[in-house]
Amino acid sequence: MKGIKRIALKIVTKSYLDIKKYYKQTRKILNILNPPKKEIYKMLDHKIIVNDREIPVRVFIPSEDPLSKLLIFFHGGGWVIGNIDSYTNVCSDLANNTGHIVVSVDYRLAPENPFPAGLEDCYHVTREIFQHPEILKCRKEDIALIGDSAGGNLAAAVSLMARDRGEFLPNKQILIYPATYYDHSSSSPFTSVIENGTDYIMTSDRIQDYMELYVPNKEDRLNPYVAPILAEDLSNQPSTLIITAEYDPLRDEGEAYGLKLESFGNHVKIYRMKDAIHGFFSNPLATEEINKCYEIINDFLNDKL
Repeated sequence: MKGIKRIALKIVTKSYLDIKKYYKQTRKILNILNPPKKEIYKMLDHKIIVNDREIPVRVFIPSEDPLSKLLIFFHGGGWVIGNIDSYTNVCSDLANNTGHIVVSVDYRLAPENPFPAGLEDCYHVTREIFQHPEILKCRKEDIALIGDSAGGNLAAAVSLMARDRGEFLPNKQILIYPATYYDHSSSSPFTSVIENGTDYIMTSDRIQDYMELYVPNKEDRLNPYVAPILAEDLSNQPSTLIITAEYDPLRDEGEAYGLKLESFGNHVKIYRMKDAIHGFFSNPLATEEINKCYEIINDFLNDKL
């Protein structure tokens, strides 16, 4: 990474708000910074009823004739910030670049709703779609999960939970720089937490803050639904694409998760995005990285990898 870019990243990193104190303000800022683009095409808001609760979802239909295939999207934001509004542009681009219908899940956020609330929302929405795929004119075999960062963590956890509960199982999952471990302090076994943990906007301290807000009970952090890489058995998981970023604290744990999945006989492809930082997939300025990401995603969805 060039020196000028690295200096700029350091300056931006130091200006970030304390997420534990200002998570509500950060949510509002994200929505302001991500207004929907005018060229967004068919977008439908729905609510999925689970017991006595409503889980909002937003359905994005590609501008051209959509394939009869579906992506269920879980947004990032450390399980604390982000929502279907701040990710509307990402999901619209995802639909138009893949030709897939995209269903974005507005799961409950921590700290108001700590683990496992958000995960259960993601699971229940996914289960409902798998039980009634005809509503969206697709087949179960053509439904894939996708998420970035905390959303990648949730996608991996939903797949594990689906296998354990035996109610459905996705054929494919796409995990974009996912969190797969629980400790992002100096005690982490992953080198990237130390190497990339201070100067690239998403710091290891900030990730640890998110984890503490999402999972306040330390014992729960050892749960594979929080830290999927801790699962003793990773057999019978979806075909998996993992995309990491070179200068991301989460890089090594995402790649290690892919290798562990592969060791249990699953089909796995791992791609490290060169010169990229955490969050590039939702950064409109990271055009080159995003275009490459879609190239890899489409090859994976079309079984070309």
